[in-house]
Amino acid sequence: MRVLTRYLIREFSKILALCLVIFISIYLIVDFIQKVDNFMEAHAPKGAMVAYFIYKTPYIAVQMVPVAALIAVIVLFSLMKKANEITALKASGISVTRLSLSVLGASLVLAVAAFLFSELVVPYSSSRSQDIWNKDVRKLTQSRIYSRDHIWFRGHNAIYWIPHFDGKRMVMEDPVFYFFDHSFRLIRRIEGRRAVWTGETWRLEKGLSQELQEGGTYDSTRFKVMDLELPEGPDTFLKPLKKPEEMSYWQLKRFSEKIQGEGYDATRYLVDMNIKLAFPLVNLIMILIGIPIALGLKKGGTPLAVCLGIGVCFLYLLTLGITRSLGLSGLLPPFLSAWSANGVFLLVGIYLLMHLET
Repeated sequence: MRVLTRYLIREFSKILALCLVIFISIYLIVDFIQKVDNFMEAHAPKGAMVAYFIYKTPYIAVQMVPVAALIAVIVLFSLMKKANEITALKASGISVTRLSLSVLGASLVLAVAAFLFSELVVPYSSSRSQDIWNKDVRKLTQSRIYSRDHIWFRGHNAIYWIPHFDGKRMVMEDPVFYFFDHSFRLIRRIEGRRAVWTGETWRLEKGLSQELQEGGTYDSTRFKVMDLELPEGPDTFLKPLKKPEEMSYWQLKRFSEKIQGEGYDATRYLVDMNIKLAFPLVNLIMILIGIPIALGLKKGGTPLAVCLGIGVCFLYLLTLGITRSLGLSGLLPPFLSAWSANGVFLLVGIYLLMHLET
């Protein structure tokens, strides 16, 4: 059985690698056709264009692994069936279930590898590709990349409204600061034409300060310059919002907790955080479905089995897209929105495998 296991894993790995190369190449070709005009119109260097697609490849690979795994297992078992190897193994007392365990074990290793790769490599490479797109294609300067508009920030017993923050000059335009007591009563309001970071404090210029008095009224004072000490420095407002693929699971988790702590809705990030855990396990589910597809078809052979496999991948992505949308809208909890598609297709795979002639 060990010899058979090594044989199955070796052949599966060969076909998987070939399928992965094919699917990544197709994806890159389509993406290149769509974006080459953008690079040419922006007169971007050829090296930047090459680097953009190189850095984007790890993200594409993670997305294509489940499809490649499904097609690889279908091709493997279809070829074994055509060569009567499955019949010979059955005659030797080896059931399809035992045969499937070897490939399913390999799929678990593949799922763990895909998760680690998406955690350690994809965030860095995706960030680099996005930087190239922003700088060389969109021609955004460093200040525009790191500038943000319409910032509502909730601090400790305070809320800041910043219409525009210039990350290069570290300047807030027309900021308004609201400070509250423990019962959420407004005790102080400060606004200014702009606030400049001095290295230690925010220096407000040409503004108005209003403070709550004992009688319940507010005393207003105009100022030309005021040094305002806040717990938050420029880095708090400097960092741009990243896409989910530019963050690891733990970064998404910390970011969503920070958003929740500031009183904002973090549903979107919680959904994407759970998807980062759920998606690698699709490799196991696709292989679980692929085995009965390859061995259960009586007619059509490998081409029909491959077409059915592609159809299954399409249905999975459609289901995941629907459940993710339901999660983003709040109709499903983030955990269910990320894992529902996996649960449905896992049950389908188990059902098909249980009803397969062993």
